[in-house]
Amino acid sequence: MQGRVVRTSHESACLQGNPLGDPYERDIYVYLPPGYDGTRRFPVVMMLAGFGSTNHSIAAWSPWAPNTVQLFDKLIVDGECGPAILVLPDCFNRWGGSQFIDSEGSGRYQTYLADEVFPFVDAEFNTIADRQARAVVGRSSGGFGALRLGMDRPDVVSVIGSHAGDAAFEVSMRPMLTSAAIAFDLAGGVEAFAKEVPMSGPQNATQFDAIFTLAASAAYSPSSRGFPFADLPINPATGRLRDEVWARWLEHDPLNRIEASSPALQEMSLIYVDAGNRDEHGLHFAARLLKDALLRHGLPVHYDEFEGGHRGTSWRYGVSLPQIVEALRGPE
Repeated sequence: MQGRVVRTSHESACLQGNPLGDPYERDIYVYLPPGYDGTRRFPVVMMLAGFGSTNHSIAAWSPWAPNTVQLFDKLIVDGECGPAILVLPDCFNRWGGSQFIDSEGSGRYQTYLADEVFPFVDAEFNTIADRQARAVVGRSSGGFGALRLGMDRPDVVSVIGSHAGDAAFEVSMRPMLTSAAIAFDLAGGVEAFAKEVPMSGPQNATQFDAIFTLAASAAYSPSSRGFPFADLPINPATGRLRDEVWARWLEHDPLNRIEASSPALQEMSLIYVDAGNRDEHGLHFAARLLKDALLRHGLPVHYDEFEGGHRGTSWRYGVSLPQIVEALRGPE
């Protein structure tokens, strides 16, 4: 690479005392582009990892293919993308992902990103400390987190990139709940599952669906009744939907929040949305619905639909990042 990566750490105030006992000191990777010499300031792109992944996953080295940081570096070197600082925060938790929002069941992760990570990076590096020079992007759950950060905190960012981001929960999430109920039932209940499976990780598809459901429940339907600090939208003994809990999930669906969030989204310079045309979770249907809803509100959306599914899609950043950086205020 012609740019360089700095690995630093930050001690979070808002993550201290989180209910799951997750670390409040977190590593942050910061990519500095070619030309970063301490005299110029650069825009910032924050990249959020998908469920079950971390910033370490995004930056992981492979002998067979470039990681996303190397891909970004090559885009800049080849003149296909403007220079920008790339920030990779860590919002992993006991259940495999925080969904990047504030929750009494897992922690204040959106506040951590908006009010701690961005200011920390601004203080340590030569950034343009202005919302017009900041973007947030992510894949899958990271795409959900990007959508929500733009919707909830337009004072912080001006560009959103959602790659197959979680949305249209009735289409994308409702089908996995029966599978999750099977795994909870086989484990002897939710509490037994919550104590055992995070230690070894999910061993099959039903356990993966279950741990995602637990993570999403901690984010969307938290409980104050104690461990695991989440109300499930299904009865694990019967697989039947708990309508009142499911309604709480639907309140967090980005598709259902566009109307109320329209003033915030009007502040965006670009909303990039994509998906693969055979996404295993139906998130291409979600992306199409998001695109249509955003267009109905006159919002600045760019939509791409690719051949492929949900996994192995980091190459799509080669398409989105040049557009995202172009929409930002450039280097000073």
